[in-house]
Amino acid sequence: MSIEVRVPTLGESVTEATVATWFKKPGDAVAVDEMLCELETDKVTVEVPSPAAGVMGDIVANEGDTVGVDALLAHINEGEGAAPAPQAAAPAAAPAAAAAPAGKDVEDAPSAKKLMAENNMAAGSVAGTGKDGRVMKEDVLNALNAPKAAAPAAPAAPRSEANAAREERVKMTKLRQTIARRLKESQNTAAMLTTYNEVDMTEVMALRNQYKDQFEKKHKVKLGFMSFFTKACVHALKEVPEVNAEIDGTDIVYKNYVNMGIAAGTPTGLVVPVINDADQMSFADIEKAIADKGARARDGKLSMAEMQGGTFTISNGGVYGSLMSSPILNPPQSGILGMHKIQDRPMAINGQVVIRPMMYLALSYDHRIVDGKGAVTFLVRVKEALEDPRRLLMDL
Repeated sequence: MSIEVRVPTLGESVTEATVATWFKKPGDAVAVDEMLCELETDKVTVEVPSPAAGVMGDIVANEGDTVGVDALLAHINEGEGAAPAPQAAAPAAAPAAAAAPAGKDVEDAPSAKKLMAENNMAAGSVAGTGKDGRVMKEDVLNALNAPKAAAPAAPAAPRSEANAAREERVKMTKLRQTIARRLKESQNTAAMLTTYNEVDMTEVMALRNQYKDQFEKKHKVKLGFMSFFTKACVHALKEVPEVNAEIDGTDIVYKNYVNMGIAAGTPTGLVVPVINDADQMSFADIEKAIADKGARARDGKLSMAEMQGGTFTISNGGVYGSLMSSPILNPPQSGILGMHKIQDRPMAINGQVVIRPMMYLALSYDHRIVDGKGAVTFLVRVKEALEDPRRLLMDL
């Protein structure tokens, strides 16, 4: 009996995906729920499991094909040489840290296979820490981040051959295509302008150092800087509501709530998970939400719904060492705040030159609805709140 394998539901407002990788080929034995292929949408990766045990039949949608929801992907010939269900590990299993031998029966995680393929890593080159030596996505990331020995210098090749050998053409992922399209749309649509300021981080750092241990003990989450910046932005958005608005045709839609987007870097690109109703949340609630969404973003486990509905965005390039940048708007939002590296600099304070931990701030905004006065006022309010965090408690 032939069983159809179809595209599953991809998420709210997502109607199509690209077939990224097939893990099985026609004639391969498959077990129930064994991963057959991986699909890429604009923001998330979807693994398609086998609906039945049997033998892989014909593949209808090839790698690179665009498919809609419920589209036919392949057929499974049920019961013909079905793959056995996974068995418990033998008592004398090989050490987890050792690389799995070639020809092993254990399937590596599909997300790990994909990441290895994207980085041209040979099968068996990564030590698996999963059950029975299965290579997990985290194992591949650790291998990529490990220090590499210097490769021996290759002999010089004729110029034309050397150029061809040093080039590689790789198709953009759905996520990267979406990032490119949205950033260009933002530049083409909004009248984008960036205003800069700087903030003395002395008081925030002192407050954090004073209470971070008690905070973590009580709330089971670390106290970072992002909750201070989120609170400061919420405070500033109340005074300058046009930064928390968007243009809809000839209307301006003012949002009487703050759904804060927190940009997060992942191995496959930048995503912006959204913290809904951040204006109603405590420092602890914000830190918990940031930690949870950041971890799931890096693991590719965010849903489409969690990346929609943002009204304002914060991007922290400082974690990568950026001293200054001009962030690009996340449409249809009208404002994005760029945080940067904290750097000790000499500052003139009360007629004296002192060393202070300083950070440059950058607000990119849509000049169609946000005037220069509003943008400057917003940055000044953020600066004031961070340089004297007590203002946040008193709503000043």
